[in-house]
Amino acid sequence: MTVLFSRVITRISGTPRKTLFGCPQHCQSLVFSTSCLSSTDSNPKGDALLQEKVDPFSLVADEISLVSKRLRSSAVAKVPELASAAGYLFKEGVEGKRTCSTVLLLMATAMDIHRSESPLNCIGNTLRIIELRRRQQLIAEITEMIHVASLIHDDVLDDADTRRGIGSLNSVVGNKLAVLAGDFLLFRALGALASLKNTVVVSLLVTAVENLVTGETMQMAATIEQHCSMEYYMQKTYYKTASLISNSCKAIALLSDQTPGVAMLAFEYGKNLGLAYQFIDDILDFTGTSASLGKGSLSDIRQGIITAPILFAMEEFPQLQAVIEQGFNNPANVDTALEYLWKSHGIQRTRELATKHANLAAAAIDSLPESSSMDVRFSLQAYDKNFLINFVILDQ
Repeated sequence: MTVLFSRVITRISGTPRKTLFGCPQHCQSLVFSTSCLSSTDSNPKGDALLQEKVDPFSLVADEISLVSKRLRSSAVAKVPELASAAGYLFKEGVEGKRTCSTVLLLMATAMDIHRSESPLNCIGNTLRIIELRRRQQLIAEITEMIHVASLIHDDVLDDADTRRGIGSLNSVVGNKLAVLAGDFLLFRALGALASLKNTVVVSLLVTAVENLVTGETMQMAATIEQHCSMEYYMQKTYYKTASLISNSCKAIALLSDQTPGVAMLAFEYGKNLGLAYQFIDDILDFTGTSASLGKGSLSDIRQGIITAPILFAMEEFPQLQAVIEQGFNNPANVDTALEYLWKSHGIQRTRELATKHANLAAAAIDSLPESSSMDVRFSLQAYDKNFLINFVILDQ
């Protein structure tokens, strides 16, 4: 798999610190202390990016820590039982890898570097930059709240018993309180969104929430013909997985006063990354273990959810559709479907589909205006094709 995050990473590490944001060094400390970026003159990542793989999480680790603390604070409620339930998946150790936040903060840095800041009135510019970064961090927090709320609601609908290696919230507190906790987080997210006072950004994130509900309904109410349709599956996958991160990436760009064209590139990056993410997750449902996934393996097919590997297998073995029509309440049908899958190229073709969309995500980043010649150099940095797989495992 080719470059994904490294395209965004170059906008951070490929730009000399002393010229970042268009301010001379004496104005930098205020920016960096507030946004949790390094205030050093040197570029410690520098040429090392050419020789070694880069962990994108490390580039925004301090900000992610700050976002995580704010998320835990956001779960505070007047009723202790609700506060405990709402904060369940924000607790240290079970909070995932903050995938959404990492993507969005890297995107924010990429967008900010491309803004045309005047070097005049640097203190004024610095204050505006600090405020912009806080607003972009808030988008990351809002996105995480929506994401976690959707996980909680999904677990109720799926009657799941594990999430991130621990008992799912519904299995611990019951469905009723779990639903209320998810609702609470959604409304907290919408309240934070309203505080931005940007109707376009509000519309983007509200659309993402609508799409989450639409996608879940598509999955729940699909006919056999729809279950067996790749087109239907792709649309559902966009709604359930890719819409939130794509609209959030676009929101980040618009907050940076980027052009509609650049904002659409941010959207395309998020969309294709989200799709690639889900395709790898679909593979892992068949090839991963419960311990590594933090949830049950084969969970989708056992619930009658048909994903890309099975759809591709069905193209090679049309008789698989008859098994799907019978349903998977009978374990023998699960075994039969798996036999067809392992005889087919379903896993390989799904991996190729993930690679295709990963490449499209990288192409969107490559199309951003370059901020310096060093960006071109570092944008050639490849990253470990297994990174996305590990990324998915650790963030369910």
